[in-house]
Amino acid sequence: MSKKDDFLVGLDIGTTKICCIIGEVTPTGRIDIIGLGQHPSRGLRKGVVINIDSTVESIRGAVEEAELMAGCEIDSAFVGIAGGHIKSMNSHGIIAVKGKEVVQQDIDRVIEAAKAIAIPMDREVLHVLPQEYLIDEQDGIKTPLGMAGVRLEAKVHIVTAAVSSAQNIVKCVNKAGLGVQDIVLEQLASSESVLSSDEKELGVALIDIGGGTSDMALFYQGAIKHTSVLAIAGSQMTNDIAIGLRTPNNEAEKIKHMYGCAHSPLVKENETVEILNVSGRDPKEVSRQILCGIIEARSKEMFELLDNEIEMSGYHNLISSGVVLTGGAACMDGMAEQAEEVFQVPVRIGIPQGLGGLIDVVNNPRYATSTGLILYGLKNRQMGKTQELKGRNLFDKIFTRMKHWVDEFF
Repeated sequence: MSKKDDFLVGLDIGTTKICCIIGEVTPTGRIDIIGLGQHPSRGLRKGVVINIDSTVESIRGAVEEAELMAGCEIDSAFVGIAGGHIKSMNSHGIIAVKGKEVVQQDIDRVIEAAKAIAIPMDREVLHVLPQEYLIDEQDGIKTPLGMAGVRLEAKVHIVTAAVSSAQNIVKCVNKAGLGVQDIVLEQLASSESVLSSDEKELGVALIDIGGGTSDMALFYQGAIKHTSVLAIAGSQMTNDIAIGLRTPNNEAEKIKHMYGCAHSPLVKENETVEILNVSGRDPKEVSRQILCGIIEARSKEMFELLDNEIEMSGYHNLISSGVVLTGGAACMDGMAEQAEEVFQVPVRIGIPQGLGGLIDVVNNPRYATSTGLILYGLKNRQMGKTQELKGRNLFDKIFTRMKHWVDEFF
């Protein structure tokens, strides 16, 4: 039997599905996927928990399925978070270097200085992601440790979330019998599994299109420069199909997966789709072009809003590698073609990379976040940054901070 320390678990709590993936760390430091479980998500709306009991039940379903496939029991996971409440900003910190060269304490102090911004009481910091360091005005430094200088600056990207939303996710996972090792922004997790280091260096926009939200992250020079969340995604497309074709929502979801296309030139004129009526009358036949027209209108609107967001961020001319689409809705025919038409840059569909084991099972954009959570966990473990979140309230934060101070002095 493998030790529990050899396992890493990614739990993607989405609006339409909850996905749990178990990975085993090999002696070479690689991850082999050994278990996958998914369950329809009931209890979330646009990435936010609206019913705790339903969410707990869905999490349990996904976890039990993954444990059964892996033949092991798990006790904690890295959990993804998304939703319209996520807000992010760039910040800047400056300190004087105490000694002749930069030590780890100086790096920690400059990050703390960059974090010292006014955040409302109902929000908490999820991530502080360093973009670059400057020593005596020399920019472009990725690792300042050991370098000589008197003035150290840090440019960081700060991601914040609503305290209540983060607490509710932790509460649901805890009630399902798991500890939370960390809460991770979903598009940050997805970037770990679908983007190459070259793409991050040259400049790339990652768009993770889920059920309730479309999450975007812009990378340039190896660092995350901008993140945003758009509340238009796969569920809105399903809803449009249900209204436009007068069919139940679950039937609309099936039609979207089987016959959906987001780019009309790819659909032949004579293709038809059989659709169930709401009233239970005989099924009717509809031209596939009508279905395509409904999906195309919504996906075009979504990409135009995201393109506008990239323009507003000021990084539009820096995404040389183009756009990478991932997430469940990215699997649909014509999504890449439609995106290329709007963004006017190369677009590819991102699938999880850098994994072993059951790769044929997870070789799909819908598993980008859950596999990315495992890779994020492995990266943090290698950097010695793992600590379980026992809670998300003020007392826990103060206790954790005091523990760090004690560790520093003794």
